[in-house]
Amino acid sequence: MPARPSEIHYLPDTADFARRVARKAGLPARAVATRRFPDRESLVQVAAPVARSVVLTAQLHDPDPKLIRVLLAADALRRNGAERVRLLVPYLPYMRQDAAFEPGQAVAQRVFTRTLGRSFDEIITLEPHLHRARSLTFGGRCRARTLSAAPVLAEWCRRRRGRVVLVGPDEESRRWVRAVARRASLAFVVGRKIRLGDRRVRIEFPETVQADRAILLDDIASSGATLAAAARALHRRGIDHVEAAVVHAIFAPGASRRIRAAGIERIASCDTVPHVSNAIRTAGIFGPAVLARGGARRG
Repeated sequence: MPARPSEIHYLPDTADFARRVARKAGLPARAVATRRFPDRESLVQVAAPVARSVVLTAQLHDPDPKLIRVLLAADALRRNGAERVRLLVPYLPYMRQDAAFEPGQAVAQRVFTRTLGRSFDEIITLEPHLHRARSLTFGGRCRARTLSAAPVLAEWCRRRRGRVVLVGPDEESRRWVRAVARRASLAFVVGRKIRLGDRRVRIEFPETVQADRAILLDDIASSGATLAAAARALHRRGIDHVEAAVVHAIFAPGASRRIRAAGIERIASCDTVPHVSNAIRTAGIFGPAVLARGGARRG
């Protein structure tokens, strides 16, 4: 059985998040030093020696400039004593590009996951945005562990006042929204999404949505189009107060303005991607996961 990790290492821009996870896990947190040479190449250095089993923490939003440092850090950890290196990445990018949608395109999800899989023994992430793939795999001996944000989302939703209903924007979200609703002991409804373009969707809900306050739930907010369309549909059904809670706050330019214009009073997000809306901490989920032995799926 694999040994439990005895250290958490983190890249500089992940310091606050990694320290919170380390406190929950009761493990020391050690910074990975990075700098750039004049030619823009990266130098990565760990504080040697390191433990035999370690966890590297990295936040991979805006992934392209960060990926090489993650791979270099994994190599540095192994060269300085680590026999088992696990990656904790709260938001896993490139999951939506799981097919070649037009001739000549790469399947970015496959390239990205296999690249990570060659450097790590296990990868732990939260609510990866999977579509056609039924499960997350990294190839070879790398295990995948996907965690649910339902416990922390339910806790946040329970604190909202009034007669609250949880809302999923489309049928794809039903199972996930139902899990949050059950934990929070709240009613839920699910809409029907009709996609009109890359950033245009229409959402339809049942004729009656009985509540004083609706909380839209989504795993990722990027353009804001889905949340905005759902909010407008809820207002048409007579819901005066609409809020949103999302796991990964990507928020492309213009997304926050689009959401506010649709009448969403507040948006709260998990701290998987740093954003002003971060109000839901996930260290309580990742801490126990870091300490767990086995139980992960082999990729």
